[in-house]
Amino acid sequence: MSAHVKPVYQGKIVQLGIESITMPNGVSVELEIVRHPGGAAVVALDEREQVCLLRQYRHAAGGWLWELPAGKLEGGEPAETTAKRELLEEAGLEATSWKKLGNIISTPGFCDEVIHLYLARQLTARAAQPEAHELFEIHWVPFTAALGQVYDGTVVDAKTMLGLILAAKAVR
Repeated sequence: MSAHVKPVYQGKIVQLGIESITMPNGVSVELEIVRHPGGAAVVALDEREQVCLLRQYRHAAGGWLWELPAGKLEGGEPAETTAKRELLEEAGLEATSWKKLGNIISTPGFCDEVIHLYLARQLTARAAQPEAHELFEIHWVPFTAALGQVYDGTVVDAKTMLGLILAAKAVR
């Protein structure tokens, strides 16, 4: 399905456009669509069954959130490369064991962002290298406690919730 796109905004990360399309039922509509390069998030699980979570400040969300180490794909790089880079930059970790958990579409009503989820094990600590715009604390949480925080509402970030739930199945 092709769309006629009227560009509205081109930022450093996203593009916003008005896309005129004909839906599969024949109805013509104009949609506000955000185009995003996608991202990757990592469930980093150590030998003591603790998971690395970031307590990160997110202005758009109104404050502090619990999140997995994650970031956006750069220049068309493979998602696993992004996952490895972000795990090192944000958590100061490298892993020798990687497993793909799946993909999520974060907000399909208006955005095409796909987040690739990974489980990383056999971790080695390095120095974290956060970017200037990032404000977070690194925490190690027992995996079962982190899962409990998904269900009690402490963890509300979708990629983190789904990453932890999918990792729980993968490590059984």
